[in-house]
Amino acid sequence: MSEPATDDLFFSLTPFKVLEAVEAAGVRCNPVCYPLNSFENRVYEVEREDRTRVVAKFYRPGRWTEAQLLEEHAFLAELLEDELPVCAPRPFEDGSTLRRIEGIYYCLFERVGGRAPDELDDELLERLGMLVARLHNVGAGRPGQHRPRIDADTFVRQELTWMEARGTLPAGIASRYVTAARRIADLADERMRGVEVHRLHGDLHLGNLLLRDGLLRLVDFDDMAIGPAVQDLWLLAPGRGEEAMQQRAVLVEGYERLRRFDWSTLRLVEPLRGLRMVRYAAWLARRWHDPIFPRTWPHFGTASYWNDETRALEEILDLSLEN
Repeated sequence: MSEPATDDLFFSLTPFKVLEAVEAAGVRCNPVCYPLNSFENRVYEVEREDRTRVVAKFYRPGRWTEAQLLEEHAFLAELLEDELPVCAPRPFEDGSTLRRIEGIYYCLFERVGGRAPDELDDELLERLGMLVARLHNVGAGRPGQHRPRIDADTFVRQELTWMEARGTLPAGIASRYVTAARRIADLADERMRGVEVHRLHGDLHLGNLLLRDGLLRLVDFDDMAIGPAVQDLWLLAPGRGEEAMQQRAVLVEGYERLRRFDWSTLRLVEPLRGLRMVRYAAWLARRWHDPIFPRTWPHFGTASYWNDETRALEEILDLSLEN
């Protein structure tokens, strides 16, 4: 399950190197540097000489190309220009937003406050729907060139090939897991046929929202992708019960105040859930050489983990076929 530690420099990123990188970008700092919660990347809050703070984000080596990172930054700049409440990278002195230190790409953000909403009432859901519609109006304005597509090939078939080649799946459950995943992939292909896709957030769950003094802000576009609009809506109301269905309906009603929504794409929710599950499992397997992953997900890779995942995929398949 382990991969060679190809990003050793990333693991050895010290507060001294963080401060060095920030100062090399023209920001004078005090020797104050705090790590922030992040698994995929390394993120630090750094104190400037005037005691205000900036956030330095160091991207995991090998995950994104320079072109893909710049496409994320360009999208954020477009959203900011359209007055959407997002956190866009802070330009360096030369106007660029991306630099490297010892082979690691990094950027800076202004520090913003807020917390994820505890719950979503109808008023907040409607506002979120309108905000996502504005996001998608900008996202559909230009084609995405470098970012991945949310589709069955990228999220399932390629990941299964990778996991099978490395023996990630236990022999006793591999056949069932792969069969369920491939059937979900085929169903996703069928239901995505003819569906409009465009640039979107890609990972818009409640943890990527900040609410402060009534202002909603969208954060963490690290998983920006090309995909169907429903991807940015179902994650805000991911459940299966009546309450989640009602929440989705309110979200879409708000969305349709500013952008048309294809209600038939709600049939994609379960297949998209399955795609996300397979992608997530492969992500954990790819990152297992990073010491923080075994500590955070000690259950991953066990027989019970793969049994639970397989049953969950089979349930998704059954529910998808019913709708």
